[in-house]
Amino acid sequence: MTLLLKLLLAPLLVVASSLAGRRWGAQVSGVLVALPIVAGPILLIAALDHGPAFGARAAASALLGLVSLALFVAVFGRAAQRLRWAAALAVAWAACLAADALLALVRVPPLLAAPLVLAAAGLAARALPPGAPPPAPAVVTRPPWWDLPARALATAALVLTVTGAAAAIGPAATGVLAPFPIATSVVAAFALAHDGPAGAVRMLRGVPGGLVGFTVFCLLVALLVEPMGTYAAFALALAVTLAVQVATLVALGRRRPAPVAAPLP
Repeated sequence: MTLLLKLLLAPLLVVASSLAGRRWGAQVSGVLVALPIVAGPILLIAALDHGPAFGARAAASALLGLVSLALFVAVFGRAAQRLRWAAALAVAWAACLAADALLALVRVPPLLAAPLVLAAAGLAARALPPGAPPPAPAVVTRPPWWDLPARALATAALVLTVTGAAAAIGPAATGVLAPFPIATSVVAAFALAHDGPAGAVRMLRGVPGGLVGFTVFCLLVALLVEPMGTYAAFALALAVTLAVQVATLVALGRRRPAPVAAPLP
C-alpha cells in the first residue's frame, strides 16, 4: 500500500497539473505541483511507523527542505536560459542536494523555520528571469501522445529513487529530502523541452506561491501531530493546505490583466 501511494499520487498530480496548465496557464501548473503530494505520504508513513515524535521531527526538517526547493526554482530558472533540460536539471539538483546536505545538520524550531521558507520563496520569485508572454493560440503546438505518460513514468522513477535514498540515511535527512522537487522537476523539464526557457519560467513562477500552502502543511504537522495524533493532525493540515492553495489560485486569477477592449470608431 505504501509503495502504491508513492507511485500513484505523485504521477497523478503531475498529470493533473499538466492538464491544468494547458487549460489555465503554466503558472497555475506551478502552483498545483507545489502541493505536498510526495512529502505528505512520506511524512505520514514516518509518523505511523516510528511514532508522532518522529513525525514531528521529520515535518520540522521538511520545512527546511522547502528552502532547498525554493533554491531549485531559482537555479533551474536561470540555468534554463542557457542549458538544455537535462543539464539545467542536473545543475538545479546539485544545488538542491548540496543545500539539503547542509540543512540536514541544522535544527530550527518550526515557528522560526516557516518564515525562513516564505522569505526563500520570495527571493526565488525575484531571482527568476523576466517572463515572456504566452504564445498566441495560432502558434501553440499540440504535445505528442506520449507526453503525459512520459511525465507520469518519470515522476514514478524519481519517487522510487529519492524515497529509497532517504530511507537509507536516517530520519533527519528523510525529513529534509521529503520535499525534494520530484513533481516540480518533471513538469519544469518538460516545460523547458517543449516551450523553451520562457515556458519554463512561466511554470516556475507559480511554485513560490504554492510553497505557502506547503509551508502551512509542514508547520501544522510539526506542531500538532503529537498533541492531536497522526490522523487528525494530517487531516487538518491537508484541509488548511488545500484552502491556502485555492486562495493562491484565486489571487493569481485576479492578477491576470483583463483583455483590452478595441477602441470605438
